[in-house]
Amino acid sequence: MENEPSWREKRREAAAAQAAALEQRKAGETAKARELLAEFVQEMKARGIEPQPLRATVAGSGASYRTNVTGWYLRRNRTLGADADGNFYILAVPATLKARLLGVQLLPSDPPLIVGLGARDGESMPLKDLLRLRLDETTA
Repeated sequence: MENEPSWREKRREAAAAQAAALEQRKAGETAKARELLAEFVQEMKARGIEPQPLRATVAGSGASYRTNVTGWYLRRNRTLGADADGNFYILAVPATLKARLLGVQLLPSDPPLIVGLGARDGESMPLKDLLRLRLDETTA
């Protein structure tokens, strides 16, 4: 009995194992999403659609700011984008005077397999479908 782990130790180990499994699943999903983005970028380049400077939008207003990113918008509302290297960007930012004057320096985010997960009904969509819609718009 003395060498048996306590209930707390067992719970701690179980929680750590669960967190590791969740992290591994998330890493796998991110890797799949990155592959989808790489295929999207390759197809956009093959179609001769050049990347353009992306602007970050301010939620609830018509304002937008310059960014350090050149690529393609993934949504019509211009809240998501991808650069020529296949990096994923969230283009919604808060309004600030500094951003208005100097622009916004965006960092890439881990791309999700389901875009907008947890949003209102009709706002979430598999990344694969979103990219296909974007490609279909370029042929129309």
